[in-house]
Amino acid sequence: MRAVIQRVSRANCSVDNKITGQIENGLLILIGIEQEDTIEDMKWMAQKFVNLRIFNDENGLMNKSIQDIAGNILFISQFTLFAQTKKGNRPSFIRAAKPEKAQPMYIEMADYLSTLLDKKIQLGIFGADMKIDLLNDGPVTIIMNTQDKENF
Repeated sequence: MRAVIQRVSRANCSVDNKITGQIENGLLILIGIEQEDTIEDMKWMAQKFVNLRIFNDENGLMNKSIQDIAGNILFISQFTLFAQTKKGNRPSFIRAAKPEKAQPMYIEMADYLSTLLDKKIQLGIFGADMKIDLLNDGPVTIIMNTQDKENF
């Protein structure tokens, strides 16, 4: 499982010019799910998302989590995080989980995040052609991978 986590002042997702999810002050999380990913991986990563201290405190230091600031999450499934370009220039997505595995795990992770934060998680539409508009705050962008847990 790979994630790109961006601290944002605002973000929204639209499909066919209709907004499917939008937030102010929180995290835009792009999530890629791999065939080998487990429920334990999903729970580990969700816990990291809600506990990351990447929001500024009263002294301007990154000491607060999304829970501390009562922030929001826009959660977007993005299989392209597993792009491989080793052989040529056309990306291969062979490592990304098939939709029948990825979609239920994406929904389960959104539900788990909602439970952890006790609020609704804003979503994109799985498999749709989504347009994401965001204002990155900082900028603060973190990349995480469950295959590299010892570094996170």
